[in-house]
Amino acid sequence: QVRLVESGGGLVQPGGSLRLSCVASGSDFTIYAASWHRQAPGRQRALVASITSHGITNYTDSVKGRFTISRDNAKNTVYLDMNSLKPDDTAVYYCNAQGMVVTPTIVDFNLWGQGTQVTVSS
Repeated sequence: QVRLVESGGGLVQPGGSLRLSCVASGSDFTIYAASWHRQAPGRQRALVASITSHGITNYTDSVKGRFTISRDNAKNTVYLDMNSLKPDDTAVYYCNAQGMVVTPTIVDFNLWGQGTQVTVSS
């Protein structure tokens, strides 16, 4: 079984920075694509950034130039570096990972983490 655990959220002032981490645990698995999403109060969950197995990244327009998604395959970890944070970035941030696990048959998975709160406020 594969699990995702996010960390790194917190309270930060406008203009500040945070690094979110998403660690996948388990055995005999491979992550193909990973992404970060966020959900603000009263709004739908939305994609923030994604990264493929080849390291190709994509960002929603509102975070381009401020956020960076990266992955460390050796550590089974995906990061989201957030700079120049704005109050509008306040949300619960969720990690998503798609891949396959050998159970012993090969099974595809599409998993979500539990979320981490990011609050940008003075």
